[in-house]
Amino acid sequence: MSPTPPARRLRLGLPRRVFSQVLMMQVAIAAGVAVLATGLFLAPLSDQLDDQAMRRALAIAQTTAAQPQLAEELRTTPATADGPVQREAERIRRATQAEYVVVMDRRGVRWSHTEPSQIGKHVSTDPSDALAGQEVMEIDEGTLGRSARGKVPLRDGDGEIVGAVSVGIAYDSVRALLIHAIPELLAYAGGALAVGALAAWLISRRVQRQTRDLAFSDIAGLLAEREAMLHGIREGVVALDRTGRVRLLNDEAQRLLGIGDEAVGRSPDEALGEGRTADVLAGRVTGTDLLTVRGQRVLVANRMPTDDGGAVATLRDRTELEQLGRELDSTRGLIDALRAQDHEHANRMHTLLGLLELEMYDDAVEFVGEVVGDHRATAEQVTEKIEDPLLAALLVGKATVAAERGVALRLSGRTSLPDRLVDARGLVTIVGNLVDNALDAAAGTPHARVEVELYAKGRTAVLAVRDTGPGIPAEQRELVFTEGWSTKKPPAHRERGIGLAMVRRLAERQGGTATVGEAAGGGAEFTVVLPEALAEPGGEPALTVPSAQRATEEESR
Repeated sequence: MSPTPPARRLRLGLPRRVFSQVLMMQVAIAAGVAVLATGLFLAPLSDQLDDQAMRRALAIAQTTAAQPQLAEELRTTPATADGPVQREAERIRRATQAEYVVVMDRRGVRWSHTEPSQIGKHVSTDPSDALAGQEVMEIDEGTLGRSARGKVPLRDGDGEIVGAVSVGIAYDSVRALLIHAIPELLAYAGGALAVGALAAWLISRRVQRQTRDLAFSDIAGLLAEREAMLHGIREGVVALDRTGRVRLLNDEAQRLLGIGDEAVGRSPDEALGEGRTADVLAGRVTGTDLLTVRGQRVLVANRMPTDDGGAVATLRDRTELEQLGRELDSTRGLIDALRAQDHEHANRMHTLLGLLELEMYDDAVEFVGEVVGDHRATAEQVTEKIEDPLLAALLVGKATVAAERGVALRLSGRTSLPDRLVDARGLVTIVGNLVDNALDAAAGTPHARVEVELYAKGRTAVLAVRDTGPGIPAEQRELVFTEGWSTKKPPAHRERGIGLAMVRRLAERQGGTATVGEAAGGGAEFTVVLPEALAEPGGEPALTVPSAQRATEEESR
């Protein structure tokens, strides 16, 4: 017969499934406990049965010695097999089912015995203690074998000791009781084992459901993979338990939040201090892609609840995208400005060419000076009040677009914004959308005008855009911020009803508000309030090209 191929040989050992392993271990534990409990119970049982047998023998002896006529008969009758003492002792022996009842005189001579031939002979064990007035319990070896004995003195009516009574119960009967008790004990142990096995099965089933019937090695592998994944991904992960305390932080979350392992077991308020970041992690601020500032970083946070009542929050660093975002915004603003200037520039060139052909050189020089002066005055006015270069460039470009459409774009006298914006890109998006909507509303109206007011109030940025358009009815002032809602016919190349919805979403992500009301003198006035939109005085803005470059250099190091 050929040997069994190695691949088909049976492999003995523990099963791999958690359910089977837990069940086997718990059944083994239950069986061990049952065997141990049975052993611990049986160990003292023999001694207890011996003690009960000796006390029973002593009680029979005491009852026999208490017979009033027995002491008198011991004195007055001979020690014979048919004497009254023998008859009384045998009667008591049969009634109590004792092994023997022996009555002796003070010399230790038997007056009764189970074997009549032993009557008149000395007892085989020392009777001195009983004859001295002591009661004795013992297990000893006699002529009838090993037995549990009880000995008491026999007294007459005056209390004088005239002999002794010795009662024995066969030791084999005690052992028989012990052996008889073992099956019952094993039955109880078996019942306990069955209950333990059932409980083990129920617990194993629960463990099976919770572990999804994976092997211990699979669970260990999953834990190792989870640790590697959590600490290897370039996204911060913060896990919180049902009480709102941090229970896990990966390396990226520690870097973005500027905290260490000491934050584990503490609430976000205790670990980070009060602020928007703690509110987002704790779930007091809801939404998706929530913006929050932590130190010199702007983070995008998302929070998702878990089945056990806790939550997992993910954090992404937006500072790394700022350089690309600035370049895209600058390019978009430049394209809009060039498109707006296209026709106007062509008309001015045609005018200048006509003045030159007519040899009106002085007028040509004056015309060129006016055009250049207007642009320089507009740019200087914007840069004096708006120090952020990206936002200033946007407003200069929008002023050109407004002039092309016959709308005057002005900055209010209150406008003053330092170059400390935390999220310049977000504010550019908000200002651009509001100005575009205002230009659409004001275009074609008499004395068309759009006024932009942008100022700082501590670390809060306040933006107001007013126009001379028809305004927005009170019942529609919330609908205008709904995505897809618009009173205008959508053009072929893009959808309407997105800009204002984006404005409100960006404002709320930064913890701010976006509202609309009626402007003084008619028209609409949009107001956006952005708390923590500016960095602390003396510090660098969180989203600047240099800081993004430094972050990249630090990561490369």
